[in-house]
Amino acid sequence: MTQQYPHYGWQPNYGPPPDSNLVWGILTTVLCCLPLGIVSIVKASQVNTLWFQGFHAEAHRAADEARKWAMWSAISAGVLIALYLAFILVMLALVGVSFRSLVP
Repeated sequence: MTQQYPHYGWQPNYGPPPDSNLVWGILTTVLCCLPLGIVSIVKASQVNTLWFQGFHAEAHRAADEARKWAMWSAISAGVLIALYLAFILVMLALVGVSFRSLVP
């Protein structure tokens, strides 16, 4: 039994493409971790291309991966900043500098 469509050329409506998270990829590239942010930008740039080619599941997957890589970029930058501050505090403690001598 064949399926009858209402009219010739009928296609289901999938709605608008998913959010590509390109802004987050650019921000994390500039402000956080460069290599992970670049991966996020590459994944985000694939979203609209995949969507308009009809690969809707792959477009959603690319959008999710772009968000994941942007998140990991921001987290890695936060961890690196925290490690740097801990290193500075340890070095100041080893040298014997008190915080009162640093503030005028």
